[in-house]
Amino acid sequence: MKARNAGLLFAGLSALLWLLPFAWMMVASARPQVSGVLDLASLFPSGPFGITNYIEAWTSGHFPLWYFNTILLCVGIFAMQSITVCLAGYAFARLKFKGSGSIFTLFLLQLLLPPAVLVVPNLLMITQLHLFDSLAGIAAPYCASAFGVFLMRQTFRSIPRDFEDAAMIDGASRLQIIWHILLPLARPGLAAFAVVSVTSHWNEFLWPLMAVSSPKSQVLTVGLASFTLSAESGSEWGTIAAGTALVAAPLLIGFLFFQRRFVSSLVFTGLK
Repeated sequence: MKARNAGLLFAGLSALLWLLPFAWMMVASARPQVSGVLDLASLFPSGPFGITNYIEAWTSGHFPLWYFNTILLCVGIFAMQSITVCLAGYAFARLKFKGSGSIFTLFLLQLLLPPAVLVVPNLLMITQLHLFDSLAGIAAPYCASAFGVFLMRQTFRSIPRDFEDAAMIDGASRLQIIWHILLPLARPGLAAFAVVSVTSHWNEFLWPLMAVSSPKSQVLTVGLASFTLSAESGSEWGTIAAGTALVAAPLLIGFLFFQRRFVSSLVFTGLK
C-alpha cells in the first residue's frame, strides 16, 4: 500500500512538473503583450486576458498552409504505413518461413538507429527520386515502420487462428482473410499505432527542415521555427506562446478525446 501511494505521489509530481511549461504557455498566450525579459512574475499576471495574441500569430504566420501540409502529410504517411505494417505484421505473425525470427530481429534493430543518422542517406534517396522540396519527399522514408510492424504482429498473434481456418475452408484468400477477418478484429492495435504515427510525424522537425527549402512545403514545426525567429526579434513572447499553442492544440484535444481508446488499445495488444 505504501509503495502504491509513493508511486501515485511520484506520478502526480511528475505530471505537475510536465504541466508547468504548458501552463506558462497558456498564460503567456492569453495575457497582454509584454516585451523584454521574462521572469517568474509573468506566471501570475493580473490580466486582462484575451485572444489578441492568437489573432496576431494567425495573421503573422501562414498557419492555414502549415496546417494543410501537416494534416496531408500525417494522413498520407499513416495510409501508406497501414498497408505495409499490416502485411508485414501478418507475415511475421502467421507465416512460417526460414529465418523469420532473425529477419524480425534485424527489422526491429531499426528502432535503435537515431533519426539524425539517416538524414544524409534519406536526402540522397529523395534527391535521386526527384522528390526534394515536396511533401512526398518528407513522407518517403516513413512508408514503413518497425514499431508498427511489431505492434501489428503482436495484435495478430493475439487473435485466435480459428477465424482464419474457417475462412480458408470457405475458400478465402490470404488478402481476403486480412481485410475481412483480421483487420476488423485488429482495430484497437491499428488505432494505437495511428496515435503514435500521427503524433510523431506531427511533431517531426529535423527531417522536414532538411527535406524542404520553399515556404509552400513547410509543415507546422518548421513554420513555427521561422515564425518564432521573426517574433523573437521584437520580444513578442505572447505571440510566440500563442503560435506554439496553435501547433500543440490539435494533438492535446485529440488525446483528451481518445485517451481511453489509446490506453485500451495498448492493453489489447499486450504492450506495457
